[in-house]
Amino acid sequence: MSRLSIIVLLAVILGCSEQPSSTESSTIPSIQVTDFSGAVVSLDKPAKRIIALAPHIVENVFSAGAGEQLVGVVTYSDYPEQATSLPIVGGFTKVNLEKIAELDPDLIIAWQSNSSDESVAQIKRLGFPVYVDQPKTLNDIGKSIRDIGLLSGHAKQANSVAAEYINQVNDIEQQQLNVEPVSVFYQVWNSPLQSINGDHIISAALEICGGVNIYADEFAIAPIINIESILDRNPDAIIASGMSNARPEWLDEWSQWQSLSAVQNNNLFFVDPDHIQRHTVRILLGIKSICAQFDLARERLAEK
Repeated sequence: MSRLSIIVLLAVILGCSEQPSSTESSTIPSIQVTDFSGAVVSLDKPAKRIIALAPHIVENVFSAGAGEQLVGVVTYSDYPEQATSLPIVGGFTKVNLEKIAELDPDLIIAWQSNSSDESVAQIKRLGFPVYVDQPKTLNDIGKSIRDIGLLSGHAKQANSVAAEYINQVNDIEQQQLNVEPVSVFYQVWNSPLQSINGDHIISAALEICGGVNIYADEFAIAPIINIESILDRNPDAIIASGMSNARPEWLDEWSQWQSLSAVQNNNLFFVDPDHIQRHTVRILLGIKSICAQFDLARERLAEK
């Protein structure tokens, strides 16, 4: 189909009424799940052509056993390796509707945090089923994988993966039950200085290891912070992620603030962002890394 034909097709579809025909209304879907927006996603049969609109969704599709059914991804979809060869339909905040229509998916999985209501509405007007993903708790990752498995015809594998993941989360939680609390500043970035509040899944990862997020009470999910506020709250540890699997150089800039407990005790830590910022089973790696570093922080604090 030519580029012009696709554009014309999009215009026609977007101009059509969203009301289903009487034939469609009488069809009883064989698959139904409720997504994170509260919407019911219905399919007559398992999806065979899936587009994932976030890197963590791509990973969860593979975990659910449906990796071979992916036909489109977004930029930075680099795990697992097979995902890097798939067609790209957009980036963090914008998708190419023409490319999506060309790939003709039977399921699109969008991330609520980077997909505006309007972009999701536009995709739905194209006639494609959309599952909105937004894990906020550690257990929510299991729900995402189970739902993807059901929608793609891989419920058995997805349920097994999700169950094993939840078991490991519970095991870690039990191991960390009686640890001493460690107040912590989680640093997303240095310029602007940014953290996360208590509603973010990263905060849940800190808490399971005995971490007390000093910005849990902030209204914004990713608040911009000033130095004076951090000096006032004086965390026992600072943990950063950055943008790569290498420890960010700017983490050492905290050494100039010698009044901070985290600096005095050398509790300046790093966790691989792919292991903590992506809502996937790999967050277990991030949690284990955080727990180990908090154990070290407790030892150093106890020596004072």
